[in-house]
Amino acid sequence: MMNISKVVAVLLLSMISAAVLAADGLVVVKSPHAVKETLDRFEAAAKGKGLNIFLRVDHAAGAQKIGKTLRPTELLVFGNPLGGTPLMECAQTAGIDLPLKALAWQDAAGQVWLGYNDPRFLATRHGAVECAIVPNLGKALEGLAAEAVR
Repeated sequence: MMNISKVVAVLLLSMISAAVLAADGLVVVKSPHAVKETLDRFEAAAKGKGLNIFLRVDHAAGAQKIGKTLRPTELLVFGNPLGGTPLMECAQTAGIDLPLKALAWQDAAGQVWLGYNDPRFLATRHGAVECAIVPNLGKALEGLAAEAVR
């Protein structure tokens, strides 16, 4: 049987590991799929919700073009004026962070992750913490991520 100090130590280690993994303002979820499939699934979910797909970047392919090696890493740029415009009405500088982005990558251990900017972080960054659209954007991104890693 594990004593309480060991349980606390394990929980603290888990929290520290998760904190180290995620950059400030980045929501990160573990994916059971390969990078390409994770982002394919995210893209399909986004399209299914009527979002526009503006760009997909394969960073590993870009690195290969200059003779470098990068683990699988892909970025999807997506959005919709219904979500972005209200945020920009609250703080026009939020346009620097829009459209939204999702990044899928494989870490050194082979685990695939999916990350996106937390809308609350963006709102704070741009002085728009009271912006009414922020909770809805957060829920929408959570849903898209959940579909991608299911």
